[in-house]
Amino acid sequence: LSLKELHGIFPWLVESIFGSLDGIIVGWNLRCLQGRTNPTEYSVALDFLDPSGPMMKLVYKLQAEEYRYDFPVSYLPGPVKASIQEQVLPECSLYHNKVQFPSSGGLGLNLALNPFEYYMFYFAISLITQKNSPVTHHVSPSNSAYFILVDTYLKCFLPTEGSVLPPPSSNPGGAIPSPAPRSPAVPFTSYGMHHTSLLKRHIAHQPSVNADPASQEIWRSETLLQIFVEMWLHHYSLEMYQKMQSPHVKLEVLHYRLSISSKHHGSPAQSSYQALHAYQESFKPTEEHVLVVRLLVKHLHAFSNSLKPEPLSPSAHSHTASPLEEFKRVVIPRFVQQKLYIFLQHCFGHWPLDASFRAVLEMWLSYLQPWRYAPEKPPQTAELLPRSVPEKWAAFIQENLLMYTKLFVGFLNRALRTDLVSPKNALMVFRVAKVFAQPNLAEMILKGEQLFLEPELVIPHRQHRLFMTPTLGGSFFSSWPPTITDASFKVKSHVYSLEGQDFQYKQMFGTEVRNLVLKLAQLICQAQQTAKSISDHSAETLASHSFFSWFKFTPSEMNGSYTGNDLDEIGHDSIKKTDEYLEKALEYLCQIFKLNEAQLTQMMMKCGTAQDENGKKQLPDCIESEDGLILTPLGRYQMINGLRRFEVQYQGDTELQPIRSYENATLVRLLYRLSSALNERFADQMDVLCSREDFVGRFCRYHLTNPHLVHRIRYSPVLKDRTNQNWGPRISLRFLASYRTLISLLMMYFIASWFYIGPVGCTFIILFGYLLYAVIMTFFSEGWTPHE
Repeated sequence: LSLKELHGIFPWLVESIFGSLDGIIVGWNLRCLQGRTNPTEYSVALDFLDPSGPMMKLVYKLQAEEYRYDFPVSYLPGPVKASIQEQVLPECSLYHNKVQFPSSGGLGLNLALNPFEYYMFYFAISLITQKNSPVTHHVSPSNSAYFILVDTYLKCFLPTEGSVLPPPSSNPGGAIPSPAPRSPAVPFTSYGMHHTSLLKRHIAHQPSVNADPASQEIWRSETLLQIFVEMWLHHYSLEMYQKMQSPHVKLEVLHYRLSISSKHHGSPAQSSYQALHAYQESFKPTEEHVLVVRLLVKHLHAFSNSLKPEPLSPSAHSHTASPLEEFKRVVIPRFVQQKLYIFLQHCFGHWPLDASFRAVLEMWLSYLQPWRYAPEKPPQTAELLPRSVPEKWAAFIQENLLMYTKLFVGFLNRALRTDLVSPKNALMVFRVAKVFAQPNLAEMILKGEQLFLEPELVIPHRQHRLFMTPTLGGSFFSSWPPTITDASFKVKSHVYSLEGQDFQYKQMFGTEVRNLVLKLAQLICQAQQTAKSISDHSAETLASHSFFSWFKFTPSEMNGSYTGNDLDEIGHDSIKKTDEYLEKALEYLCQIFKLNEAQLTQMMMKCGTAQDENGKKQLPDCIESEDGLILTPLGRYQMINGLRRFEVQYQGDTELQPIRSYENATLVRLLYRLSSALNERFADQMDVLCSREDFVGRFCRYHLTNPHLVHRIRYSPVLKDRTNQNWGPRISLRFLASYRTLISLLMMYFIASWFYIGPVGCTFIILFGYLLYAVIMTFFSEGWTPHE
């Protein structure tokens, strides 16, 4: 088609692939497209959207003609949308010179984007807008076409080896021009001391038609990364957004808002409540969203670590580094660090307390360990030993101190509120403890905290620029001779630029956090004891099951005193795995925080004494009052997490219990009437039989009375006053109403018919077997003499 026709269908084509911004049009549904279920469509989609495929060739073809496409500001992330609507330009250079007022009669503001930006905006935002896509089968996010395309685009435009492949050109010998500077369509003030784009520094004085290929390379790389970060990470409330701004900029914004309150569209200024509401958004990232961000983080670490080492020869220093190499040096601190920190804080504070938090946890741990993605590999002989963190990563740890310390405290607060008996929760605690226990890492974090707490030197010419966002390469640090002071300045700059100058720092190795760690260690010990008791209970239950127990209620069924745990359904192997995770996590926490062995031993003994002489756990923590026992907050926590529980047992007439789900309601009522008639008819005879001292008396007492229940009622005035029933010997037939009893009887009659045994013979065999079982149980319960 001609360029004019291609220009007309391009927005429709992009929308038909990635879906509409309002989520109504699903498009190709790349997030649910997998090669295992739809191999043909999966392959075609990846080939069509490949960086060298037909769709990108169309993008580059339209890029050569400098076409522009409108993207509604109303679909941008909340903070960006609100700031642009208030005529305040965001600090990201991606939005500069692109905002346009609508024409007469138009609705809303738009961004004028070039074809590459327009395509990538739709591609990135489809991860968030297409949340309610129809799913007919289980989808693994890491195997979807969307996930593979993100990985492909990152490898193409942010290569770890070599350079970015030049885009195909429709003009022989020509290059696709980079976006030319455009005059702003509306006056804006900037939010912050935003950095000059790397692109502008290299091509600002070059004609766009003859642009340097290196400049083309860095333009596409920077644009792709900025779009991904803005669409996926730039979501938080007004309070968090303002915290990231310096005080003088906040004042500038306030004055500007007051000055424009009645200039544009004749509309009055927004109230403070409306302005606050405009910045806030109901942002709930999905697990797939977090997995894609983790892929971005891992690739950026690999991309940054592929930076070529600086040459030592003086002549080599005169050669200017390529734009791509310079981009690698600053890609994480400039483009990712700030927004990722806020994104992680949001997830740590709002994510449900369940196992799905594992995705957020792994993304956080991936960012904390850039050395895992370094090109050098450890020696094979040392692979089995814990790998020490190289000293060269001390600068990264110091410049990302809050990522390690504040988020670790946030994880501690989450772990203290979760059920550590669950294998998945135990695994998360183990993973964090293992990462922070890497040799030399805790020492580096402690060194960073010491640098932050170092008293500031009073240098007059330095005070005016303290705690501002550093520029490229750290050039303004070079004028300070003491190295440790410069390192301290960098750490303070990092902390205050993220949290504000009024931030009260909580030391990771301070007393308060250490107490939290001790609480976690105590919960780990209690969870180990709980898992052990559940394992023992499961083993006892399994061992106590017998053939004849199918005909009689078991104590656990009648009393309902045991509350299950997810370990019951998982099995013994998972219980063992849980214990291993918790044991190793406790060991790692002791290494990190140098916990006193005597303290730990005392805590273990305290957890061990939580069982009484019979091996049963103590009651939850309570206080006595006039109304009886009242649970304390600790007691409620113990019950919620299954650490302790009350031994609740049914203390009334077992015949009058509510009908269970495994019982036939009609049979229960009929058998109750029958047993009541029999008990009333033969009450005197049963009393006489049970009062005998020979074998017959013991036999009747065992099967016609409930000694434990009689004892409780006899010595409990409460129960004695509640009922006037006769608690003497009686016949109970309710067990016959159980479905499993009925099924067992039917199976026996079926087997008997198979061997040509009639119903009378089968009934005789059943009764004889049950009588034999009753006699044996009588012997075991009350003992027997040699003569008997």
